[in-house]
Amino acid sequence: MTLFTRRDVLRLGAATAAALALPRHSFGAPAKKVGIGVQLYSVRDACAKDFDAALKEIAGMGFEGVEFAGYHKYEGKAADLKKKLDELGLKVAGTHIRADAFTGDALKKTIEFHKTIGCNFLICPGDGRFTDAQKSKELAELFNKAAEALKPEGMHCGYHNHAQEFGKGEGDKTWWDLFAERTTKDVVLQIDFGHAIYAGADCVALVKKSPGRVKTTHIKGRLPKGATGKKPFVGQDTADWKSILAACREVGGTEWFLIEQEDYPDGKSPMECTKISLEGLKKIL
Repeated sequence: MTLFTRRDVLRLGAATAAALALPRHSFGAPAKKVGIGVQLYSVRDACAKDFDAALKEIAGMGFEGVEFAGYHKYEGKAADLKKKLDELGLKVAGTHIRADAFTGDALKKTIEFHKTIGCNFLICPGDGRFTDAQKSKELAELFNKAAEALKPEGMHCGYHNHAQEFGKGEGDKTWWDLFAERTTKDVVLQIDFGHAIYAGADCVALVKKSPGRVKTTHIKGRLPKGATGKKPFVGQDTADWKSILAACREVGGTEWFLIEQEDYPDGKSPMECTKISLEGLKKIL
């Protein structure tokens, strides 16, 4: 029989209380780490000039992954692109791709190319049918069918917003609301927070309305209309990033925070501006 002194009891009690005070995710599986990547549209001119050099500079900044907006010299050369990414230590966080890549014979080629480079998130960056009363329903069904075909491959399709997707669609519902309702949980809702803020949307509420579906996000320091005294860099803008990123982690099922830099103030280059936003995001995290 083990005897405990009063000191032992007090010590164990304090340890138990400390354990109970830890965040819930400390027990069992640890919280999943969210990767930090960049949408390469941010540095599109550098990519067009010398894609390899641009990728090397991006890797040197400390980005873990890239989201593509075209493949330049590697178009149709998936194995070569995969080799280059491995050399640089970069993961593929996703790609922006046209909706017609999800249909007919094109879907097979889409799967083959992106499976080779290790890309699991195939995101459409915009489609005119999204805000059309009739065609929006057809577009939603296209994504549902594509998601069903991609799921056995461990891949996802999804849609990326600009500002117009938050316009009124039917009744009090926005086009974004309608698309979310008409598509299955396997269709990713990639929220571009910069565009959403510009449109006046509540970003935290957007994430919470679609639990587990905000697998990838665009972190963008876009300023609302009329904003003064701020700059369009992450951390120097008007966004409540701490609340937004917390919602992504806790509710959105987010796997990638993707910097997209579209404004280049103070005479700085796109690469310099992208690095500023990356450093701003890391400070917030």
